[in-house]
Amino acid sequence: KIKERILEFLAVRLLVKKPKATILTFSGPPGVGKTSLAKSIARAMNRKFVRLSLGGVRDEAEVRGHRRTYIGAFPGQIIQMMKKAGSMNPVFLLDEVDKMSMDFRGDPSAALLEVLDPEQNHTFLDHYLDVEYDLSNVMFICTANVLHTIPQALRDRMEVLQLAGYTELEKVQIAQKFLSLKAIEGVGLTKDNIAFTEEALSTIIQRYTREAGVRNLEREISSICRKVARKVVAEGKNFTEEITSDKVTQYLGVPRFRNTMAEENNEIGIATGLAWTEVGGEILVTEATLMPGKGHLTLTGKLGDVMQESAQAAMSYVRSKAEEYGIPKDFNRKTDVHIHVPEGAIPKDGPSAGITLATALVSALTRVPIRKDVAMTGEITLRGKVLPIGGVKEKVLAAHRAGVKNIVLPKDNEKDLADIPKNVLDTLNIYMVQTMDEVLKIALAEPLAGRLPADAQAAPVDSAIIDDTITH
Repeated sequence: KIKERILEFLAVRLLVKKPKATILTFSGPPGVGKTSLAKSIARAMNRKFVRLSLGGVRDEAEVRGHRRTYIGAFPGQIIQMMKKAGSMNPVFLLDEVDKMSMDFRGDPSAALLEVLDPEQNHTFLDHYLDVEYDLSNVMFICTANVLHTIPQALRDRMEVLQLAGYTELEKVQIAQKFLSLKAIEGVGLTKDNIAFTEEALSTIIQRYTREAGVRNLEREISSICRKVARKVVAEGKNFTEEITSDKVTQYLGVPRFRNTMAEENNEIGIATGLAWTEVGGEILVTEATLMPGKGHLTLTGKLGDVMQESAQAAMSYVRSKAEEYGIPKDFNRKTDVHIHVPEGAIPKDGPSAGITLATALVSALTRVPIRKDVAMTGEITLRGKVLPIGGVKEKVLAAHRAGVKNIVLPKDNEKDLADIPKNVLDTLNIYMVQTMDEVLKIALAEPLAGRLPADAQAAPVDSAIIDDTITH
């Protein structure tokens, strides 16, 4: 999307002598290359590049300057950076625009409203210059990690482009083409001294880093390069080493993270869900168990309010359908239900675990095991409808990484499959569902004893249908 947006901008520049000013905002987690991307844009457009960091700025005079009546008065940073660029049309990066603060000296985000408004910035007034200055030829690019801290009026002036975290495949390519070469050069080695295999890079990504960007990956690769550099000094310049998966453990020590893999057996009350995190997708095992009691529903695993409400909605749905599923009608009077989502110390929230919770409950109450090779995500309603969710790309890639071959997604999320690499889609069976009955037909290892509608089976997605919409 970002490449397309830049190409559109360049096309408009060719057709129009003086187009309206452009204010782009790159929003995404740390380390995904927002600042580097702004530099690349300036280089591709052959324009000067200036960067102003707004992190911690709390004085309006930083943007608009001081009046000349004050001793030690200066123009604002906008004018100073324009002077530094030495041209009227640089690429101007406003870094960390979400980290501005305010105090009694004024609000710098309010002063930026004029700078970032194409209708006003051709007459930008700096207090020190006290004459109107034209900023309409400048290409402003802002970067932010989160958008909710940016005032609404300022956000309204920005064209926001979201940068998602990198997938594992993308990280391997970045490491092969850029990071490993940079690290090798940085420690004074040559390609003859050290070579990284693809498996080694995958091991570093999975077992030693847990991030959306690639900063820690770069540190770990540099760490291996430094250890090899020490051997080169000790044993001579002809020393050579191929870094394999086993050698990574030898150089970096005990793995810091463990891979979350799919369950090994079909089990009762154990459903595999999918979760989105800032550092990519994760599979989320959901456990449900029954005890004699008086109908209490206990939820553990540091679940947020929305997820707890999802569990209550799933419970109400199961109770309303108890007869259909062959569950005793009065189970809620005699049985306590406990739902737990490991790992207990990690906060979890959001509505997308609704169908996973409902499937775990149905399995526990009917004593029918759930298939270990099925992962699912979707919001549930009291009528058993499956509503769309976000983060489909990350969730599907997490299931693929964990070795799960069958994925249940809401029907309304079919459009999001275009973002998933074709080589991943070809290895998976993706089922698009609209109702909870369809989910249970796919997820349970045996048919229910009750009266499930016979036509509730969801059809798998035909990869041929979406071939022409796949984008890489």
